Amino acid sequence: MARPDGRGADELRELSLTRGASPYAEGSCLARFGGTLVLCTASVQDGVPGWRRGSGLGWVTAEYAMLPRATTERSTRERRGAGGRTSEIQRLIGRSLRAALATFAFGERTITLDCDVLQADGGTRTAAITGGAVALAEACGWLAAHTEAQNPFGRLVAAVSVGVVAGEPRLDLSYAEDSAADVDANVVVAEPDRYVEVQGASEGEPFDRAMLDRMLDLAQGGVTALFAAQRAALR
Repeated sequence: MARPDGRGADELRELSLTRGASPYAEGSCLARFGGTLVLCTASVQDGVPGWRRGSGLGWVTAEYAMLPRATTERSTRERRGAGGRTSEIQRLIGRSLRAALATFAFGERTITLDCDVLQADGGTRTAAITGGAVALAEACGWLAAHTEAQNPFGRLVAAVSVGVVAGEPRLDLSYAEDSAADVDANVVVAEPDRYVEVQGASEGEPFDRAMLDRMLDLAQGGVTALFAAQRAALR
């Protein structure tokens, strides 16, 4: 069965990672995965959460939001705090990007990643993680240049979606594919091949170990290409 955009099953959507997209943030990246567009900014601020105070260590956290008209119909702004889905995505982004650090010994400072979805066509959380890692790397460089701290960035982290549509495992699902998928998953990898998180579920017939392995192989090929794109953006 042909994919809506004519890609092969193992091909990413058209990708761009534009570093320095926000002139005021210590780090930023505009991530485009096909029709999905996410602005990632990294802000360095003094202070850490209360449970971290007195440790001398810093912290990395994330916030995620979707603009009201990021999709075909307007959604309501979350004015009373993040909803359940948003909170789950924020925690995933934070966990994933903390895995990029070699050390938290950069003083009691917090780096906050704000990932705002400007346009959504599937894979918003994976785009946020991939673009967020570029923004985080840039912010860590700023931190080293403007404070006494050493650069704490350790390795790239990237994420991609995989799924099974009409019995075929596919990489980097668009919304049309994701909404019709029998299985969908998000895979987060720390360079070169260490898993940070694997989220997957069947929407119909349960899948076996062989299909899981096929999806993970697709994901590894995808994140390898994403690591190359991240390195190019950070040059």
